[in-house]
Amino acid sequence: MTLVGELGFVFVAGLITALATGLGAIPFFFFDDISARGNVVLWGVASGIMVTASLLGLVDEGLAEGALWEVGVGAVLGVALVVLAHEVLVDADVDARDYEEADFKKLLLILGVLTVHSFPEGVAVGVSFADLGLEGGMQLFGATIPALAVFMTVAISIHNVPEGAAVSIPLRALGVPEWKMVWWAVFSSLPQPIGAVIAFAFVRLARDVLPIGFGFAAGAMVYLVVSEFLPEALAVGTALPYGGKRELVAGVALGVAVMLPLAYV
Repeated sequence: MTLVGELGFVFVAGLITALATGLGAIPFFFFDDISARGNVVLWGVASGIMVTASLLGLVDEGLAEGALWEVGVGAVLGVALVVLAHEVLVDADVDARDYEEADFKKLLLILGVLTVHSFPEGVAVGVSFADLGLEGGMQLFGATIPALAVFMTVAISIHNVPEGAAVSIPLRALGVPEWKMVWWAVFSSLPQPIGAVIAFAFVRLARDVLPIGFGFAAGAMVYLVVSEFLPEALAVGTALPYGGKRELVAGVALGVAVMLPLAYV
């Protein structure tokens, strides 16, 4: 497979994860709303999936490819980039409600904000494809695909479903049609295929930095969980008994339980 073919393959994998976000809007075709309790559980599931994928997938593979310090440096860089991006966009926070009312220029700004959240997930998919076409992988669609790539693509796709639901909830309150909710959910993850291609090209052309790349993606994703997902879940669950902590823990446990079997397939 040529480099162009490989880049196309990775782009499709990233696009699959983005499209999976649209599945989060599907319940609204059948139900009017998702309760605060259900919303907290969904944030917990997304968090559990992301942390498990980061530790058992990216960090584990990074340690197999290089030294602990290399993975650690990558993790610090991943956290630093997310923090820096947040500082740059500190006055550009957006809500899903803004999507419907935004002009083209505003949508570009929104996409920039979304990149902070979605790009690290795309990077995780991209670096997981570093051994694409090499021996030892799984045969799929006529190509040899690393088992880690399958694991990360599935993990990020499942993780994106609750994120799609979170995007759809405020849009439902505005009376936005269901099919447009699906589109806006997918839109929120559009940076992922771009991030996947950039990360894959980088680690493929600079193989020595692969352990740092694994650490980078893991650090960025875990930091997003700690700094955004968990606080968002607790904010949603404020009115619930114990502040929604029980639902959050249950959701995290469910997310971990979903991913553990996949990690050892």
